[in-house]
Amino acid sequence: MDFLEALILGLAQGLSEFFPVSSSGHLLMLQEILGIHEDGIVFEITVHIATLASVLIVYRKRIGGLVTGAFRGEASAIAYLGKLVVATLPAIAAVLLGGDWFDAQFEVPQVAGVCLLVTGAILWTTRSTIDRASASEPSWTVALLIGCAQVFAILPGISRSGTTVAAALALGVAPVAAAEFSFLMSVIAISGAAVRSLPDLVAVPAGQITPFVVGGAAALIAGIAAIRLFVRLLEGHGFYRFAYYTWAVGALFLAWLYLGGGG
Repeated sequence: MDFLEALILGLAQGLSEFFPVSSSGHLLMLQEILGIHEDGIVFEITVHIATLASVLIVYRKRIGGLVTGAFRGEASAIAYLGKLVVATLPAIAAVLLGGDWFDAQFEVPQVAGVCLLVTGAILWTTRSTIDRASASEPSWTVALLIGCAQVFAILPGISRSGTTVAAALALGVAPVAAAEFSFLMSVIAISGAAVRSLPDLVAVPAGQITPFVVGGAAALIAGIAAIRLFVRLLEGHGFYRFAYYTWAVGALFLAWLYLGGGG
């Protein structure tokens, strides 16, 4: 992987991790189009850690308040952190029970294209739910249901942020609160994935580290910008418009594959 490829993939990860367009789907499609197959897993670990840092930077005050509040015994902070944990449990169970099946879907490029079309349909539903959503945070039951929605986002092409925010809006959580809960959920999800694969990253020779640094830096900067723009779009009720993008990209990628792209 050269400098330019690392930069492109890093930007794609940073933007697509937080925009509701599926980072895993975009990385899979770009790697297929660019013919990049070496170092794929290690690179994905790097850029995921970078996007985790984006969330920590943007939501540093909220995270700090929750952590200090929990240490002080504040019921609201403990409850919110508990809901984040509950929302993560379905995905953990899904990976433990069906991890091999989910991994196999990343070997089939067509899955990303089809799932992007599904993501578009999910985003389109927010046109009718966003105006009715007003809760300041999810209840325990709603948190669990949002976590169940996150399970589908393990598939390449199903957006994690799009699916969880759409589920939260449908269940009555206000737009900005839905985005915050979704992004804070990602701290646990991304941290778990990073820890699981950290030995692969540590094994990278020092002389080959430059592309990973470039990709990580690009993902960090793009991720911060994407989170802030994402929230603004939710406030302006323009969230559903990402459906046009996912439908177009999914259809074009499937057409490219059908016409013989990628060999």
